Amino acid sequence: MTQQSESTASTPPRTAAGPTAPETDDRDPAGPSSPASPCPPPTEPRPLAERRVWPRTFHDRLTAPLPGLKALARFAREGAVRPGPEGLAGVPGLPYAPGPLPRVDARTVAVTWAGHASWVVRIGGLTVLTDPVWSRRILGTPARLTPVGVAWEALPRVDAVVISHNHYDHLDAPTLRRLPRDTPVFVPAGLARWFHRRRFTRVTELDWWEAAELDGVRFDFVPAHHWSKRTLTDTCRSLWGGWVLTDRDGRRVYFAGDTGYGHWFSRIGRRHPGIDLALLPIGAYAPRWWLSDVHCDPEEAVRAAQDLGARHMAPMHWATFVLSAEPVLEPLTRVRAAWEKAGLPRERLWDLPVGGSRILR
Repeated sequence: MTQQSESTASTPPRTAAGPTAPETDDRDPAGPSSPASPCPPPTEPRPLAERRVWPRTFHDRLTAPLPGLKALARFAREGAVRPGPEGLAGVPGLPYAPGPLPRVDARTVAVTWAGHASWVVRIGGLTVLTDPVWSRRILGTPARLTPVGVAWEALPRVDAVVISHNHYDHLDAPTLRRLPRDTPVFVPAGLARWFHRRRFTRVTELDWWEAAELDGVRFDFVPAHHWSKRTLTDTCRSLWGGWVLTDRDGRRVYFAGDTGYGHWFSRIGRRHPGIDLALLPIGAYAPRWWLSDVHCDPEEAVRAAQDLGARHMAPMHWATFVLSAEPVLEPLTRVRAAWEKAGLPRERLWDLPVGGSRILR
């Protein structure tokens, strides 16, 4: 998302362009009007901590090219990357209500929003952290608008971590240093070396549509409309995506990571039917001409939940860091309005405060 060395980290692609992967690989970006392609059955889980060799770049997975000189010149000219004083006036109203983590057992699925894209997911008896960022600030942005919703000391033992991509607001080195180095970590293709350099010993990296299994919970890595970059020289050198976690009873939680709206949601829903809960981003979307390819706006997030066939949706990726120009409270009001306009049951929108929890029943 927003870092100086990442051109404000979510510097978006601008116009549609398809990757070079073959149609039969199920990585082709068939547009919304394309006929539904057959979805192969889920793959067999790959070995944990498997050492693998990847291509030098994943540029062929972009669903839109990175910005050219024209777009960068417009961005420099307009420069609207933060809300004005009126947009920031809503900061005191951002929802923040930390509470104790729910008591769970191996048959319970529960989620707690720590802020931004960081969740404590309890599934199949495991405690899984998604894109854990417990730092007060990240590179290139102001400090957090709301404190972390779960104190690090209040966490149970962390059984696994999933990472969506390498932008600084999703891959936070100071937070990850707090973890034991034998914590199982699931990452996109090409990102294991970052963890190996930091002496993590149980790192499983996956390509899109691949899976691994830990203590009866399946971790499927699925596509996203985004990109990767952490330094000036590593653009798209590692992959990006989301995760579908499935327990022994078939209950599913989809964590989208960071993504724009597009055809992947319906593809994921067909390949992983019966998603019980979708954790979807609703913030960091303005100006739209700059960010639409890589970040959903609230209305698109609701459409994504419908495309996925998800029973419940929990918004994320807002109320934590100032990453774009929309007023800080606008994502919440817009997602509620879009949910109501879609005629969806209100109780299935889990618009949690930072620190809030919900149990899937």
